[in-house]
Amino acid sequence: MDNRFYIEVNAELKNHHESRICGDVFLSRRINEENRIVAVLSDGMGHGVKANMLATLTATMALNFTAEHKEMHRIAEIIMNTLPECSERKMSYSTFTIIDIEFDGKVRILEYDNPQTIVLRGKKIFEPEWTCVMLEGGKSAGKELKSCEFVPEKEDRIIFFSDGVAQSGLGGGKFLFGWGRDSVQQYVLELVNHEPDISALQLAHKVVNMAHVNDGYLSKDDTSCGVIYFREPRKMLVCTGPPFEESNDSEFARRVDQFDGKKIICGATTADIIARELKRSIEDTFDFDDPDLPPISLMQGVDLVTEGILTLGKVTEILKGFNSSTRLTKGPADRIVKMLIESDEIHFIIGTRINIAHQDPSLPVELEIRRTVVKRIARLLEDKFLKEVALTFI
Repeated sequence: MDNRFYIEVNAELKNHHESRICGDVFLSRRINEENRIVAVLSDGMGHGVKANMLATLTATMALNFTAEHKEMHRIAEIIMNTLPECSERKMSYSTFTIIDIEFDGKVRILEYDNPQTIVLRGKKIFEPEWTCVMLEGGKSAGKELKSCEFVPEKEDRIIFFSDGVAQSGLGGGKFLFGWGRDSVQQYVLELVNHEPDISALQLAHKVVNMAHVNDGYLSKDDTSCGVIYFREPRKMLVCTGPPFEESNDSEFARRVDQFDGKKIICGATTADIIARELKRSIEDTFDFDDPDLPPISLMQGVDLVTEGILTLGKVTEILKGFNSSTRLTKGPADRIVKMLIESDEIHFIIGTRINIAHQDPSLPVELEIRRTVVKRIARLLEDKFLKEVALTFI
């Protein structure tokens, strides 16, 4: 967690209005051992299941080959020569944008037939030098791709999207020829100038939502936008479980008190220890926003205090099923998930004293000891949300 800046990667996707599955696919992977992030956005021909299959195949190959350091023109040739032909159109077609980021190194972008990627440096447009790559051999012969590379700086943003965004509003309203890349770029600039610290997720959501508005709330194509944001990390601490040795209680509380970022305490015993050591009071609330969980509590200097193992178990389930259509409530677990997603560096301090209640064989099987639950949450945050996670056991 000692990078010059944090790299936030996120995307928003919306289906064609007559389809139940999106024909655009976004994939990303953090390669920790190489300090790299690879992100891919692919748009399959048409919409629905066939488009999704083409886009999934393209995005998966692009992600894996890029992670393996294959040359970019070779990646494109393999993808285009591998895609199956559509039985109706007698052709295979899927666009893609590949972004390969080396921490403290270069960003490399390779595009095929998606609208040209927008790069912002702070509140202004940054124009990297683009080059054309002509493919040779097989079905890909004569295809033209665009590529660029540059060294990122703090507050840079990379915005990439499918035709569903650029062509939204086509044929009607004020965008007779579609919204257009230049108008999308101007819209993004206005958003960033108005809200300089807007997150990658929020920015992607606003771009896709505006395209949806342009289409009269009936998307005429699969619509997707990915955003990569280089910025200062947003830190968060989740503290759960009492220390193994009671003599460590004061050190435990001190770590929570001195942490620079958002703080969550999960567990009544944990909260009691910290309140006692810091000489603070706990105020209970009676807002049952989630019928499955006890209500939250309040403590000075802490953003959220919740029940322990049940709440963390529900956090795990929400994170497992989380996607762009997930809507979070005001329940304790939902609040934690929202804070986790909005954070970049997430530190867990896990007390290792056994809670006898969690070993009762009459309790549900799902009621696992906290260490196992926290490890599952950490794995989801790293693999699915590309968060940087640290675990400390005490």
